[in-house]
Amino acid sequence: MPIMASPPSSLLDRLAIGLSGLCLLHCMAGFVLLTLFALTGDWLDHRVHVVGLALAMPLAAVALWRGWRRHGQATIAMLGLLGLLVMVASLLVAHGDVLEMLVSMAGVSMLAIAHWRNLKALRRA
Repeated sequence: MPIMASPPSSLLDRLAIGLSGLCLLHCMAGFVLLTLFALTGDWLDHRVHVVGLALAMPLAAVALWRGWRRHGQATIAMLGLLGLLVMVASLLVAHGDVLEMLVSMAGVSMLAIAHWRNLKALRRA
């Protein structure tokens, strides 16, 4: 029977996946609101991406690093790093642009997949 992931590692990955989901909802809601209303509240301001990255970076670093130490699959951490880099790249795109939404969603999705794979690998480790 495989050893389950330690509660802190599992909790960090689950929290990171939840935050990724919230980010995806923000991206999609922002795009819909921008399209329908052309005026949005402060919650759609570009600064929210900086705050999101400030939360995502340390959370991803700790969760994926701890996972890598247990399961040894560097590709999972690399996917997470790539997702973070794509999220950083979204800051360089004009806020409200369709490209910004697509780049943000791609980065967040990569990061969420990395955390999901990390959870699976920890369960097998």
